[in-house]
Amino acid sequence: MADGDDELAAIRARRMAELQQKSGQGQSLPGGVPGMGGAGGNNAAKQEEAARRETEVRQSLLMQILEQEARARLGRIASVKPEKARAVEDLLIRMAKSGQLPGMVDEPQLIKLLSQVSEVENSKKASKLTYTRKTLDDDDDDE
Repeated sequence: MADGDDELAAIRARRMAELQQKSGQGQSLPGGVPGMGGAGGNNAAKQEEAARRETEVRQSLLMQILEQEARARLGRIASVKPEKARAVEDLLIRMAKSGQLPGMVDEPQLIKLLSQVSEVENSKKASKLTYTRKTLDDDDDDE
């Protein structure tokens, strides 16, 4: 049984080395256990890398979807209202993935989409009603 344990340990060590090479992680604990050191920082780095990749994919999709003038307008909107620009980007990407966009979106089409997004936002805001009731401070009845 000792041969099987040694073989299993060797396989685990090779697999751990492969995983470390793929993730670019060469850290180890002082006790010599590889792969356990810096796990918290590594997770943050992986999340940052994933967010960067997602941003690159979004930008490349938008480059394929939008004409130059529309991209410039969306960039200007993003500098002023990032949440509105993000909503329009999401809408454009969904439309492109579902095949609803026949070609590239030009500036007038982008303006129409912006107005649609604004209408949706305004309808959400308009649906909220706040009632403020005035309280009467009538203490004369107690006396």
